[in-house]
Amino acid sequence: MPLRRDAYRIPRNYGPKIAAIGGGHGLSNLLRGLKEYTRNISAIVTVADDGGGSGVLRQDLGMPPPGDIRNCCEALANTESVLKDLMHYRFAEGALAGQSFGNLLLAALNGISPSFDAAVARMSEVLAITGRVLPVTTADVRLEATFENGTSVVGESVISKYKKKADCRIASVRLLPERPQALPAALKAIREADLMILGPGSLYTSVIPNLLVEGVVRAIQRSKAMKIYVCNVMTEDGETEHYSVSDHIEAIFRHSAPGLFSLCLVSSGRVPKSAAARYATEGAAPVVLDEKRCQELGVEIVTRPLAAVREGRVMHHFQRLAREILALYSERAFRVAGDRFRS
Repeated sequence: MPLRRDAYRIPRNYGPKIAAIGGGHGLSNLLRGLKEYTRNISAIVTVADDGGGSGVLRQDLGMPPPGDIRNCCEALANTESVLKDLMHYRFAEGALAGQSFGNLLLAALNGISPSFDAAVARMSEVLAITGRVLPVTTADVRLEATFENGTSVVGESVISKYKKKADCRIASVRLLPERPQALPAALKAIREADLMILGPGSLYTSVIPNLLVEGVVRAIQRSKAMKIYVCNVMTEDGETEHYSVSDHIEAIFRHSAPGLFSLCLVSSGRVPKSAAARYATEGAAPVVLDEKRCQELGVEIVTRPLAAVREGRVMHHFQRLAREILALYSERAFRVAGDRFRS
């Protein structure tokens, strides 16, 4: 008998060990939902960003970009609303215009800590977060994209601009320097996970960069965790225009290993016409599900109603997404346990 969608409710201290791998707003959105189900969360975050306030601090202070790390810490925070508002505060003028207080706090902690990961751990203590936030590497890395026309550009912040200008697909991405060493704690979290989640988030600039770090793919392959890829609801302007679900999966496998995961969670239901029309002006659209091709890649598709529209943007509803992931995990875990018991 299948479990009800809301059946997964056990004390959070005893929830499954989750390794959530990605970056950007997609990962932080996921974490907001997951923390309601388990305290055993390890967010493994890309550090290839070089734009905005993060890029400025990276260039001026020689530190890894703080933005995605900060967003994940905020998502897992259990602090008073004033501190949360302070973390979100962005200076409007002067030399700090556009910079967030959260980025500056992490930069200051990095200045008084022996390493960047130690600074992240201290920030986690300040915000009393649920779980852990771990940079996938502490190496100074840049992201390089090679396009189908043979041109290569370096820097996450310029990849989207060039793609739109050249109007051709991204063929591959790599880190410079290549194969940087992973943070040992990140590899340990992957090895010990019960449930591993890739995405949602920007395919080439948030998800795949983590897989280019030395040891990460091997650790995922060896892990006995249930592995789920959460596909984006919409294609992304300047990155994945006209991509189907299988295109996303193929890109991940091409940069890691075939069969890295066997489950893909896809949002069902239609995107409201008004929202779709706004995205169309940007060259973006709902990601098309081509299930037969996904099956040929060895990936099972699970569809659930996950999307929400907020301020005109289509995204995963963080509570629905977490609920469906945990329900799927509990269904499969109980099924496997039952099969073993009967055998």
